[in-house]
Amino acid sequence: DTSLAEVNSFSPSMPISPASMINQYKFEDEPEIRDLFITVDDPESHITAIETFITYRVVTKTSRGEFDSSEYEVRRRYQDFLWLKSKLEEAHPTLIIPPLPEKFIMKGMVERFSDEFIETRRKALHKFLNRIADHPTLTFNEDFKIFLTAQAWELSSHKKQGPSLLSRMGQTVRAVASSVRGGVKNRPEMFTEMNDYMETFSQKINVLDKIAHRIYKEEKEYFNEMKEYGPIHTLWSASEEDIADSLKGVASCIDKCCKATEKRMAGLSENLLPILHEYVLYSEILMGVLKRRDQIQGELDSKVDALANKRTEKDLFSEEIGKLEDKVECANNALKADWDRWKQNMHCDMRSTFTNVAENNLRYYEECLATWESFLASQTANLHVEEDSEDRP
Repeated sequence: DTSLAEVNSFSPSMPISPASMINQYKFEDEPEIRDLFITVDDPESHITAIETFITYRVVTKTSRGEFDSSEYEVRRRYQDFLWLKSKLEEAHPTLIIPPLPEKFIMKGMVERFSDEFIETRRKALHKFLNRIADHPTLTFNEDFKIFLTAQAWELSSHKKQGPSLLSRMGQTVRAVASSVRGGVKNRPEMFTEMNDYMETFSQKINVLDKIAHRIYKEEKEYFNEMKEYGPIHTLWSASEEDIADSLKGVASCIDKCCKATEKRMAGLSENLLPILHEYVLYSEILMGVLKRRDQIQGELDSKVDALANKRTEKDLFSEEIGKLEDKVECANNALKADWDRWKQNMHCDMRSTFTNVAENNLRYYEECLATWESFLASQTANLHVEEDSEDRP
């Protein structure tokens, strides 16, 4: 064991920053060899008489035998990603489907179709597909394969074979109606604990997300003021010959700190904000998954109650109850496995994100401190030179 004093020493053998410390961690579960690589890039604007939209190039490279080729390149728009997500939810109602970025963004953050918005969405769509590719079950979904390989007209034709919008709406209405009828009688304790955990997690992650956005907004305001603050000292130096060098030095320090602040803001917008918001969306998805599991449990409970009350013949519903019991068991097992996997990924993401923030903050304050210390040292040296010259006869 190493003491805190030893860790904080400048021994070359000891890690001295979060960036070097994170490399010391050894995770128990090493990732398996991947056989599916997906890239989302090259956003392209399309303007028609009806609408304006963006398409993204999706490049897939794979060594899987079920694919006819080892490489595919297609273009997809946001609505295609929404279709894929809905098909995955339909096929796997008790698995945790990765979130997509919302169709509409938060007002005041970035403008729609701006370069910043398009790049933020591209990164989110890239992560969405790669999270599916890394999932042990979702990665083999047939609709996912079609999404990656089919040309635009083939995908459009395939979409028309799915359930209609009214059918999907009907399923949603039934699910909501079932969830508000009351709590599930025979819900296993494990899923009650999951539900309680997610309620707390949702509350905490939403607070973190709001505070992070507020910090970013305040940092941006501070940055904009600093950009105006530095040049004022430069202009002032033109009319103050005796302190011109000092004023120019202050202006230079402010300019360096301004650039450091800009880097820090980039770190927040690229690393912290997207991860926090992704898990805000995950919290909503998980609450939905738990409700769908409860719906399946509720169907089984209602059939068992009907049989117990002798409102129906035993032979008529015994087979149906057996099928529902199998369905509940499959749903429970799927959710248990996905829950453990999600928590492990979440802990890894949060640890990496907050370590990144700590490293960025450390680098920012060290850079600013070094800038001002250098300025103070130069001013002290100049002051000594002036004092020596005054003492000479």
